[in-house]
Amino acid sequence: MDNDDTETYILLLLADSNLPTGSFVASSGLESYMKHGFASSAPSIDVAIVDFVRDSLASYARSSLPFVSDAHRAVMDYALCKGATDNVVPHAHSTLSTLAKLDELYQTMVLNHVARRASMTQGVAMLTLYSKGFSQSASLSVFSTPEARDHEARMRELIDHLKLKIRREETYGHLPICWGALTAALRISIERSRYLHLFLHARSLLSASVRLNELGPYGAQQVLLHAVRPLVEAEVARCQNLRTGFLDSLECFDDVTLGPANTWPLGEILAGRHDLQHSRIFNS
Repeated sequence: MDNDDTETYILLLLADSNLPTGSFVASSGLESYMKHGFASSAPSIDVAIVDFVRDSLASYARSSLPFVSDAHRAVMDYALCKGATDNVVPHAHSTLSTLAKLDELYQTMVLNHVARRASMTQGVAMLTLYSKGFSQSASLSVFSTPEARDHEARMRELIDHLKLKIRREETYGHLPICWGALTAALRISIERSRYLHLFLHARSLLSASVRLNELGPYGAQQVLLHAVRPLVEAEVARCQNLRTGFLDSLECFDDVTLGPANTWPLGEILAGRHDLQHSRIFNS
């Protein structure tokens, strides 16, 4: 199996809706959007859902993909660090420090406590997914090459240290940072990492619409097939060059045009009002 086939296989595993990633408890503001009556002006409920997905994707892509990209780059740089052990250990600490700085910046970029709570819950779930679902057990190591086992050991140690920092409350463990680290540890390309991250965000919104009984499973699948793909592709293309600035020269980095931003104030307000609803299905 060549590298492309291996990457595709891992992408299929990551796209499995049965993975315990925690996204089923978060509606990303959709429940609040529906409860506040913003869908009533649309000609049909599926159009209203597509409108929400479009606005949510645009804002989430601009705010999260720079962090996904930089976290991915940081972990990939560590993965490619070869040589003596005394060079690897400082590089691991530097990588963890970079991830913590990205985490801190993302914490300030998320403007409401509900979205922060959901992001941290899902981020930790991603790291747990790597440790328990994607890292290789000792009994299965016989199926790997020595190079693959070495990469696996180093990535598992890095992820375990990141989880420890989160448990000690030394960093937050937000989803975009953890997703970038996870996909880099699995050797997923940065392009496919960004694309799958946005696709899963859109799919989780449609899953939420089904759980809210706004769309049926078949209707949600139609929306996912016919309406979501161009939206995801457009946002990935628009945000592919965005960065946080941590891994770039600050002299040539324009944070206004190249940096992360929140672009949908209404979405932030609606998400922030989630806990004020009289009854709720989702935690966020």
